[in-house]
Amino acid sequence: MAPEVMARYEAVIGLEVHAHLKTQTKAFCGCSTRFGDAPNSNVCPVCLGLPGALPVLNRRAVELAVRASLALRCEIHERSQFARKNYFYPDLPKGYQISMYELPLATGGAIEFAVDGTTKRVGITRLHMEEDAAKNLHEGFPDSDKWSYIDFNRCGVPLIEIVSEPDLRTPEEAYEYLNTLKQTLEYTEVSNCNMEEGSLRCDANVSVRLRGAAQLGTKAEVKNLNSFRYLAHALEYEIERQIGVLESGGTIAQETRLWNVAGGRTEPMRSKEFAHDYRYFPDPDLLPVGVSESLIAGVRREMPELPDAKRARFVRDYGLKPYNASVLTETREVANYFESVVRAGADPTLTANWMERLSHLATMTSDLIQTVEEKRGPIAAERMARFIQLVAEGRITAANARDVLKRMFESGRAPDEIIASEGYAQITDADAIERIARAVVAKSPENAAKFRAGNEGVFKFFVGQVMKETRGQANPQAVNDILKRVLAES
Repeated sequence: MAPEVMARYEAVIGLEVHAHLKTQTKAFCGCSTRFGDAPNSNVCPVCLGLPGALPVLNRRAVELAVRASLALRCEIHERSQFARKNYFYPDLPKGYQISMYELPLATGGAIEFAVDGTTKRVGITRLHMEEDAAKNLHEGFPDSDKWSYIDFNRCGVPLIEIVSEPDLRTPEEAYEYLNTLKQTLEYTEVSNCNMEEGSLRCDANVSVRLRGAAQLGTKAEVKNLNSFRYLAHALEYEIERQIGVLESGGTIAQETRLWNVAGGRTEPMRSKEFAHDYRYFPDPDLLPVGVSESLIAGVRREMPELPDAKRARFVRDYGLKPYNASVLTETREVANYFESVVRAGADPTLTANWMERLSHLATMTSDLIQTVEEKRGPIAAERMARFIQLVAEGRITAANARDVLKRMFESGRAPDEIIASEGYAQITDADAIERIARAVVAKSPENAAKFRAGNEGVFKFFVGQVMKETRGQANPQAVNDILKRVLAES
């Protein structure tokens, strides 16, 4: 579609994010929430909806939901109520889902994030608790062309639904919003947010209107957005689709659409339901949820430092640039590793620089989690600090330091051991460097003449040759000084 046509419209986007709570047992029974167990092995009469089985609320799930509400600056209500959301689908054994409707746990929060150099604030409409449904399996079986199977292990897993205000205007903003929300939930250990396992799922409500118009357009809900990339692509497609419909004189149907990954398009799924379609009513088997001030205070005391506060502290206390602080606080594990290395005696700025290089050697997060949480791994914090100290003292050159770091990562050996056994120690003997420099100059009389004639560009050639002869071990400053003196001689 022509850019000038697209420019006449703006999108209005709101996200509904479902996040599994990081509990060991389900929302209303004692069954395990562990992912990957044999199908239908973590089930009981309660989560299977058998007659006579009564639900009992998981206190830990409430505490984690309160923690998420605090992190998102929501108002937590003293009284909330579980309701029955009635609809029929094979993955819902009771014929209803236990959720919250009229009385949610919390309302009125906000998320802030940077996009295009400015700070964007997106309101949170509500945060409520509910149970997850089972998982329908439509493929992977010999008769999948005829039958679908159901794994009830996920049925009853506690989750929170976080509904944003329609404050997002572009797919890029939606991407950053979801990324910031995910980071907050991971930092606070509310959820592991593993999208591959279904622990974090997102639905998008999107409409378009003429730019500057006050009235909202008719929205479509897009489901099956199980990755950040799919979210951005689905929104791009849906925005353009809706503009195309309006430009051709058509009207937008209020419906639920499914993101077709293979086709790269959204497709109609069903007409959009309204609240009355679900016949909500308070669940008679569950008492209202009372959240006391003492419970909130207890959860607040256990709250870890949030990403924004940690970034600001890294800039203030360690003198890091905002970009470095942002990279180092992307995950809580990496931030903790950085501080462990600094506490072991390393310079903060050098640590930030070398951790960035370390990230190119492997999947940074997984290996640093192993180092910090299991107190072992390829590069323990103390060894990383020692490596940075050796670099700062000039015991190894920057070029060789990269090789030493790579060998530390691959072998788990200490830096001193690698330097000693593989000959990486920096050469600082001026006489030895001068002998090599004179030999290099003698081999290239034409380049020496060019330098003496004023072509300073060839100087890098001589530096490279000396470093090559010394396997990168010569002190760079000494090489520069000695070469200039030798080349100046007629």
